[in-house]
Amino acid sequence: MASRKVKFENDLGIELSGVIEVPVDQSPLAYAVFAHAFTGNKSFAATRNITKALTREGYGVLRFDLTGLGQSKGDFSDTNFTTGVNDIKAAVHFLDTQYEHPKILVGHSLGGAMALKAAYELESIKAVATVGTPSEPVHVTHLLGCSIDDITEKGEALVDIAGREFKIKQQFLDDIESVDLKESIKKLKKGLLILHSPQDRVVEIENAASIYHSAHHPKSFITLDGADHMLTEKSDGLYAGDVIAAWARKYIEIPESKKLKTHMQVVVEQEGDGYTTDILADEHRLVADEPSDVGGSNYGPSPYELLNASLGACTAMTLKMYARRKKWPLETVRVHLNYDKRHIDDVDDYANQASKMDHFERSIEIVGDLDQLQIKRLLEIADKCPVHKTLSTPNYFKTTITQMEE
Repeated sequence: MASRKVKFENDLGIELSGVIEVPVDQSPLAYAVFAHAFTGNKSFAATRNITKALTREGYGVLRFDLTGLGQSKGDFSDTNFTTGVNDIKAAVHFLDTQYEHPKILVGHSLGGAMALKAAYELESIKAVATVGTPSEPVHVTHLLGCSIDDITEKGEALVDIAGREFKIKQQFLDDIESVDLKESIKKLKKGLLILHSPQDRVVEIENAASIYHSAHHPKSFITLDGADHMLTEKSDGLYAGDVIAAWARKYIEIPESKKLKTHMQVVVEQEGDGYTTDILADEHRLVADEPSDVGGSNYGPSPYELLNASLGACTAMTLKMYARRKKWPLETVRVHLNYDKRHIDDVDDYANQASKMDHFERSIEIVGDLDQLQIKRLLEIADKCPVHKTLSTPNYFKTTITQMEE
């Protein structure tokens, strides 16, 4: 999968930090927004593993830090359930304006409750999945323990949650007590998937039953048997993500997959407003793109980076083949490459390119018990790799253009 760090603002102008992850071999089937657990962040194991599974199945996912948590700005002590819901709306708006309408919300623990509330208020969302989610936000007060008395008496208190201290204010308690989540669930009328572990000791399984009974169809329940509340086992997070991915296909419009075909060796297709480009080489799918600072989405390597990769791969393979024939103990070949021109710059200045010389820099690392004469010979062989020879000799190009039927 390919990932990209992003920043966006919530309704209060506070900068939130997120990561967008997409599959590398196709355009996303749909986008999802992930809301993490109470006092968590976008890097928690459950968040990363569920996101990985969704991306592996073709979805794009924005996982982000709620206000005052992780790398997001703001003061956590000034946040509450309602601000969390608004942060989710801001994430949806960001995807809506910068990428496309997200259709799925996924929430873990209290983040699931926020996702339910946000989904009810967001028309573009078609499906919501919750993991270990309380049926009422007030459930989170059990994590505050005896500190609730201090908060009520002093207006705020430092609370230890899973070994970390957080300042909780009275406004947080007032807000969660005012939320009627069950009413939003009753009116949801969207695809709902509830995932919960019967062994969950933080949010008991009865909460899943309450959410299920409050919701109208379509609704589904999946048990995460043996998992703990935080899905600390990697396999539990990946399983949850796989289930969500398969279930969500029922509630989103997936365009009919268009298989690239060609009578030649490689076919490349680019459509839409961006630079993201699909490549089919033999039976292998790849994606090319441009960096974000020139208007691309950075979902894949640029054309020159692919050219670099081709030279590096050919160099490594050629050295390995030669060493194998010679029965030399060459174990590993690592090729580092630089190319000093950028594709976007060349396109903007194509008329003057004839006078410019391409400059490749190649640094090769090897592992193996080889003497200096063998190493010198490998250096000579590197310059004889087929792609190197192709790049360093005159080439013939024949190009035609035809109009396709839409």
